[in-house]
Amino acid sequence: MTEFLQRLKQRKLVQWALAYVAAAFALLQGIDIVAQQFGWPEGVRRGITLALVVGFFVTLVLAWYHGERGAQRVNGTELLILALLLSLGGGFLWRFAGASRDVVVKSAVAPAGDVAIPEKSIAVLPFDNLSEDKANAYFAEGVQDEILTRLAKVADLKVISRTSTQRFKSAPENLPEIAKTLGVRNILEGSVQKSNDQVRVNVQLINAQTDTHLWADTFDRKLTDIFSVESEIAQTIAETLQAKLTGSEKIQLAKKPTANPEAYELYLKGRFFWNKRTAADLKKSIDYFNQAIAKDPDYALAYAMMAQAWLLLPAYEGGAPKDCAPAAEAAIKKALSLDETSSDAHAALGFLRSVYQFDAAGATTDYERAIQLNPNDATAHHWFATDVLASLGRSEREVAEMTRARELDPLSLVINTNLGWALIRAHRLDEAIIQLRKTIEMDAGFQFAHRTLGLALELKGQIPQAMAEYQKAIALGDDPRALGLLGHLYGTIGSKDEATKILGQLQAMREGRYLDPYNFAIVYLGLGDRERALTLLEQSSDDRNGNQIEYIRTDPFLDPLRGDPRFEALAEKIVPAREFAKTSPSAK
Repeated sequence: MTEFLQRLKQRKLVQWALAYVAAAFALLQGIDIVAQQFGWPEGVRRGITLALVVGFFVTLVLAWYHGERGAQRVNGTELLILALLLSLGGGFLWRFAGASRDVVVKSAVAPAGDVAIPEKSIAVLPFDNLSEDKANAYFAEGVQDEILTRLAKVADLKVISRTSTQRFKSAPENLPEIAKTLGVRNILEGSVQKSNDQVRVNVQLINAQTDTHLWADTFDRKLTDIFSVESEIAQTIAETLQAKLTGSEKIQLAKKPTANPEAYELYLKGRFFWNKRTAADLKKSIDYFNQAIAKDPDYALAYAMMAQAWLLLPAYEGGAPKDCAPAAEAAIKKALSLDETSSDAHAALGFLRSVYQFDAAGATTDYERAIQLNPNDATAHHWFATDVLASLGRSEREVAEMTRARELDPLSLVINTNLGWALIRAHRLDEAIIQLRKTIEMDAGFQFAHRTLGLALELKGQIPQAMAEYQKAIALGDDPRALGLLGHLYGTIGSKDEATKILGQLQAMREGRYLDPYNFAIVYLGLGDRERALTLLEQSSDDRNGNQIEYIRTDPFLDPLRGDPRFEALAEKIVPAREFAKTSPSAK
């Protein structure tokens, strides 16, 4: 044995083994990251791992027979010891390779389907429109939406948001698969038939895991009694699922938002266009909400939803904040004066304060109140994360709130994309890239996901891939933010002519509408013109447009300006240093 150990030392066998294992482990980690980004099959990675294990054996055998002093004759005992060492080394390498894969996979945010599914969870699928007039589709959609909204206010239930359920048919065949995708045990199916002032609503509640029909009923009522139907359905579902109801939740379930059926129909049309989330459709929704209010001046919910539409318009390049924010504020005040318990109005007030008034502390109070009133409101969790927590640098809580929003609305493209953004802000770039690629798999035509993936790739140093994603976002439609990011990238890599061309394109866009000065600022920053970039950022602040400038303390592209007195003074106006990255008691 002594002689054998001496020969091991002479041939530097241990050094060779350790060096090979270290190099192979590092290589496998790199391969795993590349494989995740480009979607390589698991079989390819396992094949590479197996090849490296075989290579380990070959390396040790070659090291043994070609040591510094040349090959010597090996006896049986030495062969046995050598075989044992090879087996142990190969086992360790395989284990390390498996651990390498686990690090990449387990560190990513778990998909919605991997979260434990609560017993008291439900998704309300789109209601089938059985009316002879197919234009009544908005009404069937509205009844579904109203039942869902009532259920969402029950804290003991997990209720999936409409954005995710709308992707499915009203009565699909693969209920267990849909329930798993949405992360629920129970599904409500239904249909609506409207004729003049008569309405028929059919519903059935199904346990999708056991394919058990828990409850079904048909309601034939006058249009004026539709709220009673929606309330009865929501209450029966809550009782069937054995949800615990507080006194205030019982009141919310039975609430009648308006006594005017015409106002209700106009409100439903407004919601129909509000859900489409384009500048043109948001303007249509505002028109319908105004018509609903004209029919019923005390319609609090119509005021709240109109406020949200006004607030969203600048984010979709549909208007200037100085025009939209005052209209939103007036609608919010009216909604809360009519109904202080309106979660939609509190969420709108949180948005107004954080994005257009730079009041993160006030917005925190409003969002937490909205979530208290409606625990299943994915939008409130989403906006709280992106508008307040992101700007204050509370990245881990931002990720937690966005993860909760995704649990409640797992198929929402904007929520999935903003979860990727939250991971970027948390400096978890590899996870962000995985999350954003999954979002693009859901819908390759979603601009925001391509733009955000480009940003993550740029921060990762993968410049050609980042440029390709920005260009995809631009090709998919009118996206000045993606154009600004591409101009910034061109400037940073020295392509000044290309960056200057993009400034011209942005200027042409600006002639016909309001454009956030931030889009110009980052291009100038890429070109190294700090003074002009600062002037434009100050203009964005003066416009009270917080859709981008609210992230002044966390935006990675503004890092070159940090420490500049002029920049720091601007940052102090938007996010005071005393508030930044400081966790309030309610945020723990």
